[in-house]
Amino acid sequence: MTSTTHANEETFAGRTLKFTIPSRDARGRLVRLDSTLDDILSAHDYPAPITHILAEALVLITLMGSLVKEDGSQVTMQAQTEAGAINLLVCDYKGGELRGYVDFDEDRLAALGANPSLFALFGKGYLAITFDLATGKGRYQGIVPLEGETLAEACETYFLQSEQVPTLIRTAIRSDGGKSFAAGMLLQNLPDGEEGRERLHARLDHPEWEHVAILGGSLKHEELLSSDLSLEAIVWRLFHEESEVLVEQGQAIGKGCRCSVEHYRDVLMKFPEADREEMRNADGIISVDCAFCSRQFPIEA
Repeated sequence: MTSTTHANEETFAGRTLKFTIPSRDARGRLVRLDSTLDDILSAHDYPAPITHILAEALVLITLMGSLVKEDGSQVTMQAQTEAGAINLLVCDYKGGELRGYVDFDEDRLAALGANPSLFALFGKGYLAITFDLATGKGRYQGIVPLEGETLAEACETYFLQSEQVPTLIRTAIRSDGGKSFAAGMLLQNLPDGEEGRERLHARLDHPEWEHVAILGGSLKHEELLSSDLSLEAIVWRLFHEESEVLVEQGQAIGKGCRCSVEHYRDVLMKFPEADREEMRNADGIISVDCAFCSRQFPIEA
């Protein structure tokens, strides 16, 4: 296995790991979230099922965000419901900065029991994934039904239907003593134009993809979550028989709400003065709540 990182430097958590298998036209991403995940979850007193689904979403958006090469680009995931307990799940990734939030109906959630299914949480919901690409490359969005057992399965469907890229995703979440830990791997064939190759046909039974998917599918839940096993070691365990595997450390991951008085003032200035007047309290202050970090920002007139 060939690595572009320092020989003695290993990745355990808080940073993405990129890898490519040139002979199989495949690429992958790995990540573990520890303290950053706790920072995001601590903004709200989420019950266990919501903590679990948001942790999975944050892993997924990190994996997808790490696929984007252009600096300044942002990837956003939104999951909305039809008659489910969750009204809205939203998270995004930009340059290693991660944030997420869930709005849910407490009474409806409590009626579902301890381990509600994805359908129980969202009903006939949908998943929207948006790529806002920097350097003038534009914005595109894919929307797929929220079907399957997990958000990861819905994301696999997104890549196959919206981008015609066969994709395998594995996630693992653990909560222990008030601390949460989550990890994931994304594995897919190289998109059109990557490394100068044409895209593999969008067939899950393509022999090259089938080989990689079988190896990737052998990754165990406990391996993803093991604090003693580096991400490089996981790649080695899965693909050490391949002729060449290129490995490179990705961006460090941190909580990045990006909310500020200046940001909200700029947003409010886009509203007509009559609308802003209705928003002000008796002291002439507009109070803005940030759902992501559960903070309140007083904006002066």
